[in-house]
Amino acid sequence: MTARPHIPVSHVTAVVIGNALEFYDFLTYALYATYIGNAFFPSHNASSRLLLSLATFGVGFLTRPIGGIAIGRLGDRYGRKPAMLLSFFLMGAGMLGLALTPSYAQIGFAAPILVLACRLIQGFALGGEVGPSTAYLIEAAPPELRGLYGTMQLTSQRASTLVAAIVGVALSSVLSAHALQDWGWRVAFLLGVAVVPFGLWIRRNLPETLHAADDAALAPDATRGTLALSSRLRPYLRVIVCGFALLSSATIGIYVITYMTTYALNTLHKSAAVSLGVTIVTSLVGVIGHPLSGWLSDRMGRRPVMILPGLLMIAAILPAFWCIVHFSSTLVLYTAMGLVTLLFSLSTAPTIVALSESVPREIRSGATATVYAFAISIFGGSAQFLVAWLTDVTGNPLAPAWYWTAAAAFGIVAMLAMPESAPVKRRGASEMTAWDSSFR
Repeated sequence: MTARPHIPVSHVTAVVIGNALEFYDFLTYALYATYIGNAFFPSHNASSRLLLSLATFGVGFLTRPIGGIAIGRLGDRYGRKPAMLLSFFLMGAGMLGLALTPSYAQIGFAAPILVLACRLIQGFALGGEVGPSTAYLIEAAPPELRGLYGTMQLTSQRASTLVAAIVGVALSSVLSAHALQDWGWRVAFLLGVAVVPFGLWIRRNLPETLHAADDAALAPDATRGTLALSSRLRPYLRVIVCGFALLSSATIGIYVITYMTTYALNTLHKSAAVSLGVTIVTSLVGVIGHPLSGWLSDRMGRRPVMILPGLLMIAAILPAFWCIVHFSSTLVLYTAMGLVTLLFSLSTAPTIVALSESVPREIRSGATATVYAFAISIFGGSAQFLVAWLTDVTGNPLAPAWYWTAAAAFGIVAMLAMPESAPVKRRGASEMTAWDSSFR
């Protein structure tokens, strides 16, 4: 067996930066859903325009599973690097198309059709991004730091949202409301497009973590088709089912948190700067909380770090939203969401690490990408639309809290059923050596 090459921290950082850039492109839409609805979707009712805009945001999730299967499998057959390059290029193309699409007032129904097409391309790209990049981070890490390295996947996502929110606050501060609606939001998208060449460059120079000498069985041939893949997945069915449940629960939380900008604008009637500010707060907390959680999970195990903060989060969601609604204070909004997001970040960060390190390398990229993409597609794509619809139909501003609490409770059940995968919890030196050799 060929020894695993040393991967410099600078190369791991390059993967994290590339992942952040790609998520910036995808998630920026959520922050400007109100403006996009006004630009592309005709309706005399503001709520209808918002729902149409959020539904289009959800459309981007329909192609996530296709991208997860196609690009994730590419990462297992030909390497993590080519898979990450392809997903990044497609994301940039979708972002550019969305930024340059004329409004409904200019080209009529062609506008929403073009927006839908761009979101489908972006969804396909992002569906294939998570598996190869997570596999790369896990494989580049020393065994005792897989939790920390692996949680850089989620940390980079929160960092991308933080940057998008900061850009939004800057634009809302220097532009009038009319300018922000008319063209200002497009600037945020074009900034994402501008860094695509840089992202492609840094990924082209990465070393590969998937090596033919270690995974000769990966060479494509006629005997290793869908049936063979199913046979290889069968021993890991429990891990895959639990991973799907964990990621489904987590993605609802992520997109409820991301929805808070729109919630503050439309339900709490806050200014654009204040509304975008809540995303800055939650993203900053996530950037701190996710790696802290990964570091703790390397020392205490994945399950304890997931379960305890998860229980505290369930107890905190409804009281936090009640305070936000009943105290019309920006400080209360930021403090309450910051606290809940911290508990969320600590609880959910090890989920993708536990899934990825529990399956063998020969199927790691594809399995992680596919499970993640299906969870995100089903529950992430619908989350913002559902909480907006529930709030509108019930007239209850606590509707997002109820939905999130139910999802979090479902996640706790999955956490209890998920096998422990952290090296620190593997008892016995011989067992640890054999397991680590199998992992590599």
